Amino acid sequence: MTARSALILAGTGMLRVVARELAVDGWQVVLPSRRHAPLPVDDPELRSVRWSRGRRHTRVGAGRAIWVEAHWDRPRELARKAEKVLAGPAELLVAWVHESYRRAVLGAVEPLLAEDAPVVEVRSLADLAGLAEESEGFYPDHPTQQVLLGSTSDVDPSRPLGHDEIGQGVLYAVQRALEGRPSSVHQIGERRPVHGA
Repeated sequence: MTARSALILAGTGMLRVVARELAVDGWQVVLPSRRHAPLPVDDPELRSVRWSRGRRHTRVGAGRAIWVEAHWDRPRELARKAEKVLAGPAELLVAWVHESYRRAVLGAVEPLLAEDAPVVEVRSLADLAGLAEESEGFYPDHPTQQVLLGSTSDVDPSRPLGHDEIGQGVLYAVQRALEGRPSSVHQIGERRPVHGA
């Protein structure tokens, strides 16, 4: 049986917990990014690592995570490198790409997606201020769970939104995507209040 393939576009490892959970569940996870950020693996029995020509493979449980060196400002190259290590069309895309590269990167990886692949797209509410497309996903033909990130925590508005809150919120959206739920929008955290308005 071939492992299901997921493509996670998330910079320097902000969604490592998502990659780890998918790998533990038997997915082959491809992680193109500029820097390698090791997966958070608590149990040493779950993890083995090896290098091979610019790629770092981490076996986690039944699946594995494969880091591929790639840069947002070279989207076609990123897509080529990801395609080389995917076991077939990606059956899930999780993307948290800086707004200035979003269209180019998501456009470049679109041919790598399976026809019915769900998408989880993470975006910052601060980056979306004033944009009409705030709740629109990039791929109209793929069911998309949009995760919109605020600046402050839901739990304690006096502190910034934390990595754990983001990771758990995105995991929830991934679960919904894999259950075949319809496209929806999820907000994590709150917009920072504007003072003096």
